[in-house]
Order: sequence, then C-alpha cells, then structure tokens
Amino acid sequence: MEVTTWPEERKSAEGKIIEVLGNLGDVGLEILSIIKQNDLPLEFPEAVINASKRVPKTIKETDLKGRRDVRSFPLVTIDGEDAKDLDDAVYARRQGEDFLLGVYIADVSHYVKENAILDQEARERGTSVYLVDRVIPMLPERLSNGICSLNAGEDRLAMSCEMLIDYKGRVKAYEIFPSVIRVLHRLNYREVREILVNKDADLMDKYAQVVPMLEEMEELCKLLRNKRMLRGAIDFDIPEQKVLLDEEGRPTEIVQRVRSISESIIEEFMLSANETVARHMSNQEWPFVYRVHDIPNEDKMTDLAKLLNNFNVKMPLSDEIKPIEIQKALKQMEGRPEERLVSTVALRSLKQAVYQVDNVGHFGLAAEYYAHFTSPIRRYPDLIVHRLLREWMHNHELSAKQRDKLETELDEIATHSSIRERAAADAERATVDFKKTEYMAGHIGEEFEGTISGVTAFGMFVELANGVEGLVHVSSLTDDYYEFQEQQYSLIGEHTRKVYRLGDKVTIEVLQVNIAERNIDFIMAGQSAAMREHLRAQLLGRREGPSQQRGSKAGTASFSAKKAADRKKGKASRGKSVKGDVGRKFDKSKSKKRK
Repeated sequence: MEVTTWPEERKSAEGKIIEVLGNLGDVGLEILSIIKQNDLPLEFPEAVINASKRVPKTIKETDLKGRRDVRSFPLVTIDGEDAKDLDDAVYARRQGEDFLLGVYIADVSHYVKENAILDQEARERGTSVYLVDRVIPMLPERLSNGICSLNAGEDRLAMSCEMLIDYKGRVKAYEIFPSVIRVLHRLNYREVREILVNKDADLMDKYAQVVPMLEEMEELCKLLRNKRMLRGAIDFDIPEQKVLLDEEGRPTEIVQRVRSISESIIEEFMLSANETVARHMSNQEWPFVYRVHDIPNEDKMTDLAKLLNNFNVKMPLSDEIKPIEIQKALKQMEGRPEERLVSTVALRSLKQAVYQVDNVGHFGLAAEYYAHFTSPIRRYPDLIVHRLLREWMHNHELSAKQRDKLETELDEIATHSSIRERAAADAERATVDFKKTEYMAGHIGEEFEGTISGVTAFGMFVELANGVEGLVHVSSLTDDYYEFQEQQYSLIGEHTRKVYRLGDKVTIEVLQVNIAERNIDFIMAGQSAAMREHLRAQLLGRREGPSQQRGSKAGTASFSAKKAADRKKGKASRGKSVKGDVGRKFDKSKSKKRK
C-alpha cells in the first residue's frame, strides 16, 4: 500500500494498493511482508547473474602475480556446520615467546571490480541478510559459495593480515599483503569444541595434523581476550535463540546457543585483524571506512546506573563514561539470576555502531581503531576496505583532489551501508519474533518459568528461558490493586504489599497469542478456567477499544517505555544493539562477524 494523501484534521489518509502479496494465513506471507517492508531484494537481476557466470571458477597463473604464496601453511576455516560462504581462514604458531597469527580473508575485490554491475548490486544491497528461514546474499552464489569461498583443498586468492603477538596479547609487528592460499581443513565449531574441551579421540585422530595448532590457538585466544578485558571492552555474552523450522517453515523448537571456545577463537582473531587494519590505514592517513561506536547517551547511563543500584551494584557516572566502568558493573552481576536481564538492558542502553569516514573509536570494544575487514563476501564495507588497502599498496599517495573525491564517495558508502545494515537487522529480528509468536500459539494454556524483563504502569513483561517475551497486563493481577514504582522498577500491591520487580522469577501461563500483531499475553499461573476466559475477553476488548493500545504511561523506565512503544506497534522490544561488535552473531547458514 502506498499513501497518496496524508490525514488532515477530519480527513482520513488515502492510499492505493501497489502489490498483492497473498491471502491472510498463507504460509510464508508474513516473512514476505517483512522482506518488502525493509526493501530487501529477493532475486538478482538477470544481468547480475550473467556477470557472475563470467567470473572464472578457478584461479589463473596470472592471478598470482604480486601475491605471496602461503599454500604450504596448514590453514583452517572454522565455521557453522552448514556454512557455505567461507570468507576467513586462520593459522597460528608459537614463535619463541610470541605467537604468529595469520588471518586470511577471501579477496573478493579481485573479482568484484569497482563500478562493475556486480559491484553496483553489492553496494545497493550493502549486506547479506540472514532471515529465520532463508538467506538473501549480497553476492550471487557462484561467487559467495564458489571462487570466493575458502574451500578446503582449493587454491584461493586472499588478502592477508599476519601479526606477531606478545605474551600480553599486544601486536608487536604485522604485515598486510595479497596472497594465494590453500586451506588444509574445513572445521566447524562443534568439532573444534569437541577437540579442545572434550578431547574427542576420533576427531583428534582425524585432524591430527592441526590439533597442536588448535591448542595454541586456544592459548592465544585467551591472551587476546584478557588484553581486551584489561583495557575495558564490554563483553555481552548473552545467549541467542535459534528457531528451528520444519520442511513447511513452521516452528518446531526454540533453542539457545551459547558461545564456546571455538567461537571465541574466531572472534578474537577477527577482532585483532580488524583493529590492525584500521590502525594501519589511520597511520597512513589514507581515506578509510571505520566501524565506529560512539559514547553512550548520558540519560541512558543514568537509567542504567539506577537499575544497577536496585541490585546493590554501583556504577560511577563521570562526565564521559568509560567502557571499563560498565564492564566492572556487569562483572558484579555475574552468576546472579538477574545477570542476563541486566546485560540485555545495558546493551540496549548503548548507541548503535555505524560506518563512517571519521574515526571516533569503538566504545564497546574499548578500541581506538576499528574497521570491518574480515567478511567481504557478505558485507560491502569490508569489500571497500580491501579495495582501499589495495589502492594504498599500489599508490601510497593521493592528490588533494583525489583525496576529496574519495572521501566524499566513502562517506556516501558508509551512510548507505549503515542504513542497509539496520534494515537487515530489523528484518532478521522481525522474522525471528514472528516465528517465536507462531511457536507460542501452539502452547496456549501451558505454564512456563520466566523472568520479569520489564515493568511498566500497565503490567510487566516476562521473558521465558527460550527468549520469548510476553506481557502480563496489570488488570490480570486480580489479587490486589498494583501500583507502579518507577524508581524500584516494580509493581507493589496496595493491600498485600506483594511485589513484582525486575529480575524476579515467576511462573506464567500463555493466555493468548496474536500472530498478526506479534503479541503474546501471559497471566500468572494458577488461574481458574472461568478467570482465564474473563481475562481473555477483557484483554481482547482492551486491544480492540478506541485507543488500540496496551496502556503505555508516562513515568515508565526508559527500556520499559521502549517495550511499551514497540508493543503498541505489535512488535517485540529489542532496542538498539552493537551485539555483533563483541563477537560473531549466529545464524542458520554461518556465524556472522557483525562488529
């Protein structure tokens, strides 16, 4: 629907139908609607597909000119089991008291030439999009899963960053250079975890040639992580949920995924390479696209400090808060029942990481320099970073006119890429939330343990162990009249003085689910059948009443207000996130390094 006339006083808005996506209830219609809402492309134009077919399937001898041959190195890739677009390979070994770490990234820029049709399409898309039931790639499959993918046993072109790292995790020396590589083994996270944690005999025998290297990688990973923590990086180790679907796309289960040592190894190695490349290009004073994360809003930090204070955790509020202050506060929450909740609120309190040509550092990582270098198959800024590296290697100098022109172009690319990244993230979140709602529709009447994740004047949000969030409306709390205490993030019974506060464990029953609006209503467990029907009718009447809202009121805590606003829109609240900036984000096709 396209709006043709906006509403004025007593005149309603007018519009016209521009496309019919299907009938209400059609399988896949909601996902298709989300795709359209976020302006995501479903297919590649024929001209782009034809251009991809002209890209060679193998490298040629002439491609090796000017490249360092590291095909003798026992490189490995470590990804999800079903990943097909493998854009990073790694290698590590002890060198005296130091470690040599090599990060080898697919040289996509060799095949996707500037302003060619493949480049134009990739730039417009900005990123691959990982929805709950499909992947919308940035590049055609012939490139992403073919010549650009670092498949084991095949010669591939790469852009490499080799770093000499001391016993404190500091980069002492580095080299960035084009190379030709041949991956020895394609490993997955499960295999590496089984080797390092459980010492699986069969896997250790199968990968005997690289097991010692994996053990050294684990040691190096811990050094690098310790260095980051010492400088103040914030590590939001919040489990993510994956919705499992059947062959018809219907949700069958929601599972938690927790980061293990195998994911941490890749995370730390990619972070090191990204920082090293960004620092290098800054030192060269070359126009560049940085990944930046600005300092958080003062009001958000004040709200976070108030929340932490409720759990007897003090977070100092300085004129310019430092990431280490947040890190130390969250450290005090470790092991407590409210840990996950507080971490989530802290994450939502930070600004969104973006791309830009002016470097302001990365707050969440406590990094002075940061860029995206490690995923050019699925992120356009990474592809641009590779081009800039190659241009610097070949030229080393720019005229004032060239510099101005390049900086203008990069600024436009950075802005567009940030917009497309946000659209992709919104679409990913929306499809997962939809499937969560669809899943819970099959569990009406069932009881679950949950944690109060938000408290407002009109009720409380409860998050279940599987990540599903629903609303217990205050009108369903029939044992008393409950008042909202903003400073304590709680609802208190006027007569009984019974308290429901943020972080409390509760047992709820799924009362009703509105799949179209992605709303889930809970009630406290133990209600009679008659009361359930009364509450169901009452909540339905409230939703369909003149205001058509759930009851957002002034005075609600900031993050709860966000939940309320989202609930009025029919969406689950998730807020802004820089989550991927402290690790790979998991998805159905591979682990994504959204930093």
